Amino acid sequence: MANPLANLARKLGTQPWVMEASRGIIWADKKLHRWFGGKVSLVGIAGLPSLRLTTVGRKSGLPRSTNLLYFPHGADFVLTGSNWGRPQNPAWTFNLRALSEAEVAIRGREVAVKVRELEGEEYDRMWGELLEFWPGYEMERVAAGRPLPVFVLSPR
Repeated sequence: MANPLANLARKLGTQPWVMEASRGIIWADKKLHRWFGGKVSLVGIAGLPSLRLTTVGRKSGLPRSTNLLYFPHGADFVLTGSNWGRPQNPAWTFNLRALSEAEVAIRGREVAVKVRELEGEEYDRMWGELLEFWPGYEMERVAAGRPLPVFVLSPR
């Protein structure tokens, strides 16, 4: 049975105050991840797909990890660089562009992935699917004042 909180989360995700609460949401999500060994996240509790993305910092060369909502697309993981509606892309987007490979962990299970950024018609088609999955992306795009980058991560 599907988690009934998913529809509530999608509705809340279209509310501007959620973007304003992002720091607290990120803080709580990091705590949950640490306390439960990567098996629990706020997004997961809400019944939505969540992963932990680990990239290599393009400047530091060090591993950088962040918890993200993702759109399951067949065997692939689709990520959107919304950065909670901020004007700049999130740091992880630059790291993905620099290396085109990463690792994702889902409930503690790690998967090596190759990365491809979408453009043109392929971007437009996926954007439509993403808005059906998470309607809040449109509000975040407008608030950011920029196109939101979209990446497809495929298991290697």
